[in-house]
Amino acid sequence: MKKVSIRAVLSTVAFSVALSSFAMGASANGNSKPALEPSLVKIQGDYNLKSAKKVKVIVELNEESVAEAKKKGVAQSKGKIKKARDEVKKELSKASKTSKVKREYDQVFSGFSAELPANDLEKVASLPGVKAIYPSVEYHTTEVKSKEVSAEEYGSEMDKSIYYVGADQAWKSGYTGKNMTVAVIDTGVDYDHPDLKSAFEKYKGWDFVDDDKDPQETPAGDPKGEATTHGTHVAGTIAADGKIKGVAPDAHLLAYRVLGPGGTGTTEDVIAGIERAVEDGADVMNLSLGDTINNPDLATSIALDWAMEEGVVAVTSNGNSGPANWTVGSPGTSREAISVGATQLPYNLYKTTLTVDNASYASAEVMGFPNDKALLDASGKKYEFVPVGLGKPEDFEGKDVKGKVAVISRGDIAFVDKVDNAKKAGAVATVIYNNVEGTIPDIPGTSLPSIRLSKADGQALVASLAKGSVTGSFTATFDQTVDETMADFSSRGPVVDTWMIKPDISAPGVDIISTVPTNDPSNPHGYGSKQGTSMAAPHVAGAATLILQAHPNYKVEDVKASLMNTTELLRDRNGLVYPHNTQGAGSMRVVDAIKAKTLITPGSHSYGVFYKDKGKQVEKQSFKIKNLSNHSQKYSVKVKFKKSHQAIDVKSTNDLVVNAGKTQKVNLNVKVDAGKLSPGYYEGTITVSNNKEMYDVPTILFVKEPDYPRVTSAYVDVLGNGSFEYGSYLPGGAEKLSYYIYDATLEKGELLGSYTNVEKGFSSATWDGKINGEALPAGTYYLYAEAVKAGQTTGSLGEFEIK
Repeated sequence: MKKVSIRAVLSTVAFSVALSSFAMGASANGNSKPALEPSLVKIQGDYNLKSAKKVKVIVELNEESVAEAKKKGVAQSKGKIKKARDEVKKELSKASKTSKVKREYDQVFSGFSAELPANDLEKVASLPGVKAIYPSVEYHTTEVKSKEVSAEEYGSEMDKSIYYVGADQAWKSGYTGKNMTVAVIDTGVDYDHPDLKSAFEKYKGWDFVDDDKDPQETPAGDPKGEATTHGTHVAGTIAADGKIKGVAPDAHLLAYRVLGPGGTGTTEDVIAGIERAVEDGADVMNLSLGDTINNPDLATSIALDWAMEEGVVAVTSNGNSGPANWTVGSPGTSREAISVGATQLPYNLYKTTLTVDNASYASAEVMGFPNDKALLDASGKKYEFVPVGLGKPEDFEGKDVKGKVAVISRGDIAFVDKVDNAKKAGAVATVIYNNVEGTIPDIPGTSLPSIRLSKADGQALVASLAKGSVTGSFTATFDQTVDETMADFSSRGPVVDTWMIKPDISAPGVDIISTVPTNDPSNPHGYGSKQGTSMAAPHVAGAATLILQAHPNYKVEDVKASLMNTTELLRDRNGLVYPHNTQGAGSMRVVDAIKAKTLITPGSHSYGVFYKDKGKQVEKQSFKIKNLSNHSQKYSVKVKFKKSHQAIDVKSTNDLVVNAGKTQKVNLNVKVDAGKLSPGYYEGTITVSNNKEMYDVPTILFVKEPDYPRVTSAYVDVLGNGSFEYGSYLPGGAEKLSYYIYDATLEKGELLGSYTNVEKGFSSATWDGKINGEALPAGTYYLYAEAVKAGQTTGSLGEFEIK
């Protein structure tokens, strides 16, 4: 068996994906080559086509959906689609005797969902009338942290994000979302919440998890799994009207429960929710959900694209896998839908000193705190410091931390969970030290004042505490106010294949307080703080609702353009403007979007990939300028790339006159001498000016093989009968793909298999459940997938558990 050091692994991991725990029996046999089958043209992703394991897929038909046919000006009916679908289903039942069809689609996607053995997929792909087969993947809510908020904790401050983006100013002009309908495609909604009751009518939407007309959240004690509060929080940000107000407090809501217990669901239900929202007449839909697959052509993204074509503004979260590039997941990868990144509102920075047993620790910095008052109240007081290992619940057993400071090592669980566990045990603050070289990141909104230390200082502090009871203190002194910044967790683009900039736009997504069910029968309706791109997206969905109320004749692309053209560019703490693939066009400003007199579509632009080694490659591109004013306007257009180079030359239409109420096309000729440029991507800006206002349109181009991750989403699953499956997702295929398994210490890796010239998409393999002839004992393990392409090596680390 080949063994690999974890140092080598960590140096090649582009970003890791923490998977759900899988109950499984053992690991792999690296001596036999598992079957990695090439995919057919009609099958998106790779499957083990020799396996009898049941898989869920989405089958797309050649017969066009209602939306697609309408776009082409072709007469189409649901009856005609049903007839074509029934023919394919009839042939499916013959080709795959044990197949089952669950969902059927026709409005924005033509096809159906099915469950069948993987070894029948080739037969289905060859059936007349079948256009493509897509995987039915698992979707999750895109939040990273949540907590309930007591009555004394909420007040005017809880609405700060709504006021920050200017929603209250729009209300003063009469734009409150009245007579507009917003679909919340999520975990369901507590429609009985006092702040939401006025937003719902008799028909409240649909539950696609339980297949009934009651789209309520999963309650506590549900035998199927964990209770949810996510959809209610999202709904409150959009349209709450009570103790708190959403962005569009007078909007009408419809709830579509597509994510069940624990906030998980599948493609088949998400598409069904999108279809129903379009059919029910929604003006705007919000999908605060996603996966980690960077692919613009998954079935959900296609459905959203056609929903936009049907005139419904679709808003989706960009994902929480940042801060690395290429981490955006579906449906944030949609070509047309508005994908939203998360920002943190302005906050104060504090300097700190830490002195324990007369020893000072120079690396001490404030990591996070619940609010300024809590931090300052704890400052300068004497406390006993108590080491509690990794800060897991069991680490506090038998230790008295009440009224004391818990000293915790980084590792195994999230920082916020460590702090929350300390708070539950009665601690008043935490000190968290690193377990590797480097600096622990800022963690805004921790439930206790928290100080971070370097690895060396942390080890020295723990050694001091080992001598006995030790007291000390920390101080907090105001340093500076940090303006609105991007959240580290917010996923970044670009999108593989389309090379589009994502997110499209950003909005507040850190420590957002909104409505939640409490699951307490005596007080069932409450408020909670959550963060994630899930919280950012409904701010934009609410803003789109106000824009449509103000401009009822706007097309979806007008709404998207008005939002993207009027943003505020954000800078990091060092004053540097964030890249386009981090913030999109910038942070949303509602009133500016409503008042916009010029619309530029699309709101961001990608020139694609330039491969030519010798000579110059020329591509023709274009965008449109719409003049909404009551007089003609003269526009100038300039294009500038951040890495200015003679090898990139863009010529555009200049001094363009656009008459009142008219739209003009602007042509761009892009000339790139790729042989003179290093491979990678180059960001630029298209600046449109009418001598009064300037509009910046983000743009990007790629040279040769882009640096996207070669592999993501490593996973392990149990097939039964002593057989197991492992695999990963390859955004662009790989010249070489290798899998290793590691124990919990991550100190050695055993090779499971290595493959060459692997196709783009999902790749999976099977093994007999043994390594060196022996089953692994119960415990936590990691699957590491390493892929090589175009001289670049990246990896994905997936956690699994043997029980």
